[in-house]
Amino acid sequence: QLQLVESGGGLVQPGGSLRLSCTATGLSLNNYALGWFRQAPGKEREGVACISISGGSTNYADSVKGRFTISRDNAKNTFYLQTNSLKPEDTAKYYCALSITTVQTICRTMGNWYDYWGQGTQVTVSS
Repeated sequence: QLQLVESGGGLVQPGGSLRLSCTATGLSLNNYALGWFRQAPGKEREGVACISISGGSTNYADSVKGRFTISRDNAKNTFYLQTNSLKPEDTAKYYCALSITTVQTICRTMGNWYDYWGQGTQVTVSS
């Protein structure tokens, strides 16, 4: 039984930081590419970050480059999205996702590339 569970969301002031976590049960994350997505009400889902199976390649949406960092800790079966310098426009529900691709060295920030999704955690950036 595969399950991805996000945590770490909350209410934060502009300029603040949050670390979002995604923990997997039912499989080891070692052999999968991983991603973070977000969706605000009335807006399309946006891929914000991804990391390759090896961890050697990452991609970020232009809107978050330089502010967000994706990382993985295979020993903890968890991966993270560190969000810094948060802006009100970052407000969204954030989802973690896993791809069963066998491609070893790349990842994509396209939603249809991913096969399993968490339930989401809300990030609200407001004064």
